[in-house]
Amino acid sequence: MLLSVGGAPPESSMHELSPELKPVVEGNSTFALELFSKLGDREGNEILSPFSISSAMAMAYGGARGNTERQMAQVFHFPTNQISFHSGMGAILASITNAPGGGKVELLVANGLWAQRDYQFTGEFTTLCRQNYQAAMDLVDFKTDFETTRGRINSWIDSRTKGRLKNLFAAGTLTAATRLVIVNAVYFKGKWASRFNKQNTRPRAFWLTTERSVPVPMMSQKSTFSYMREGDVQILELPYRGGSMAMLVLMANTRDGLPGLEQQLTLENLNHWIQRLHRATVDLVLPKFKISSQFTLKPILAGMGMPDAFDEGRADFTGMTGQRPLLINVVEHAAMVEVDEEGTVAAASTGASLGCAQLPPPVSFHVDHPFIFLIRDKRTGTLLFVGKVTNPGA
Repeated sequence: MLLSVGGAPPESSMHELSPELKPVVEGNSTFALELFSKLGDREGNEILSPFSISSAMAMAYGGARGNTERQMAQVFHFPTNQISFHSGMGAILASITNAPGGGKVELLVANGLWAQRDYQFTGEFTTLCRQNYQAAMDLVDFKTDFETTRGRINSWIDSRTKGRLKNLFAAGTLTAATRLVIVNAVYFKGKWASRFNKQNTRPRAFWLTTERSVPVPMMSQKSTFSYMREGDVQILELPYRGGSMAMLVLMANTRDGLPGLEQQLTLENLNHWIQRLHRATVDLVLPKFKISSQFTLKPILAGMGMPDAFDEGRADFTGMTGQRPLLINVVEHAAMVEVDEEGTVAAASTGASLGCAQLPPPVSFHVDHPFIFLIRDKRTGTLLFVGKVTNPGA
């Protein structure tokens, strides 16, 4: 028997967070949606892991001081109390990687540091990274063999993402002047709680504009999901087996409504929409898709309000080393996601180089035009991946 009850809180609502975790999760989620909006002008499909970016840059933040620290806190919405912030990040890392589910969802998160062997880093910084991010420092020699070290770091990323990301640091990104590389890698694999029957997958029209469509493989099923429709926005939650992770699919009602939806996508609105999710029988049609993206984040982050971290004359990372100047000269991010009848595989990596009742009739949720998706830890509200699909067949 299936019931739609309005009085109880929705299954997908966020668990009550501790005072330590709440500002960290809210700050990370606010940055995630702000960064996604900055990338909104780019044409085509997009995928990124804001959690990966925040994790890598949080370690750099641990060594920032003065105006550099203040600017990073503003852009990433990091709390200014560094001790409680890093403790909170460590708690989130422990929570999402030890989520219940009996191994039905695979989530691997790894952090790593590669440091110039004769360059002095403070014990406070290395302890912070080790205790809160499980990031050990590997001593290497960028001065004489930076290309070999670049290969080692890329191989580490490739291994931690199970072969999904091959070359985060391209030739030329690391040099003899590199003194520290900070990397986060995330790998996610989850099977749908309600799988799609492959026999029901067939080509259907996906509308790129109001007048132009392309045929793409569309999966379909009729089942009970958490669903919401308000104004010109529809949201469906697709849970993964184990219950702790889910994909949210956000779609405007009109074929040309993606820009308006992107403008509405704030943390306040997202939380409001999630609270309004209710159980409904849904006739679901969803495209299979596989997309990947790679970004050089340095100009984007500088434009968002933290230019000092990238400026040789103004960067202040004396919290990790007393040997000034040390600045961030590279921030690279890559991510991919593949969605099919079985579930989802997604991977991402971020690297920073420092150098010097009666059931109502089924609702229709036919994802046949551009849409946004988020992969979210339901217990903490942490946004692991955010993306948009404008052409699943591209």
